Amino acid sequence: MRDAVIVEAVRTPIGKAKANGALRGVHPVDLFAHSLREILGRSGIDPALIDDVIGGVVTQAGEQSANMTRRAVLAAGFPESVPATTVDRQCGSSQQAIHFAAQGVIAGAYDFVIAGGVESMGRVPMGSDAAGTADRNGTGFDERYPDGLVGQGISAELIAARWHLSRREMDEFALASHEKAAAATKNGAFGAELAPLAGLATDEGIRLGSTVESLGGLRAAYYDEKVAARFPEIRWDITAANASQISDGSSAVLITTSENAAKFGLEPIARVHSTAVVGDDPLLMLTAVVPATRRVLRRAGLSLDDIDLVEINEAFAPVVLAWAKDTGADLGKVNVNGGAIALGHPLGASGARLATTLVHAMRERGARFGLQTMCEAGGLANATIYERL
Repeated sequence: MRDAVIVEAVRTPIGKAKANGALRGVHPVDLFAHSLREILGRSGIDPALIDDVIGGVVTQAGEQSANMTRRAVLAAGFPESVPATTVDRQCGSSQQAIHFAAQGVIAGAYDFVIAGGVESMGRVPMGSDAAGTADRNGTGFDERYPDGLVGQGISAELIAARWHLSRREMDEFALASHEKAAAATKNGAFGAELAPLAGLATDEGIRLGSTVESLGGLRAAYYDEKVAARFPEIRWDITAANASQISDGSSAVLITTSENAAKFGLEPIARVHSTAVVGDDPLLMLTAVVPATRRVLRRAGLSLDDIDLVEINEAFAPVVLAWAKDTGADLGKVNVNGGAIALGHPLGASGARLATTLVHAMRERGARFGLQTMCEAGGLANATIYERL
């Protein structure tokens, strides 16, 4: 039976999506092309052997529109014969790209495929793909949800309230993310996965010097009087500190079979063991990581105790903390090198970024099994289990 193994996994450092951000001047096509070129350079593989490139992009507008993965492939110098497609499963777009790639390899549709993603949130603002749209829902959707849904920040507030998570608990988690990311940077833990670009060699968003007390003084980021009347249970504890940063970056992984890896002299890092994707309550929106985790573990025939390392996207601190409460996960295994609160969250790139960080950490720490899961807009989540080889 064919398997699917990751033989290379790279990412750019993550830049702040601000006017003076280090990657703000890099066009998203060139940003993605950088990771694609790095994959070729590190693997030494003939790019003509690549059967497909699957790229995740969330805000598919402007410079990121019209199947930009194809333009990135060409910008990276691949032969014109190499096809490409762009997928959108919101924050999990490039994790879904990995799923599609692995499934294609296992099915025999691909021999070599690159999965990855990109987001230049500084150049293509989040939500700009819906600019000028009067109605995104249609009649049937509005009839099903007559009170309307809410933005992700409000969903995070609802999760914090319903799981009884305190402001201090969330701020402590956020502070720990920065501390772990700073330690990983200092210790060179990211060295094997990083592909420096535009003078940026380390992640730009990591901050030190804060305290739980100083974070506690930040104002609520999403307070809305009408929402407060609708959901009186909300305490308004989500701030810029305990939410992920908007960012610029790209990532990519090269997937093939164990047989092909041996044939071409490539060393597998990890096998894509099991995958799952689920839907959940679109109002809470960010809770699908819980059923996704349970489903992928069930498919794998494993328990959470079998998992050595976890990467769960830190879209907001309450997402991870609620997930841990519901699953009983050991937070000591989670995001051991920091997460999106410290490193940043370039939407389309984050799925493959988490995968890249996870498989390299598994290799470094001798871990056998790693779990990755991501909450996604609309009440979705992907989950993946990797096995180190």
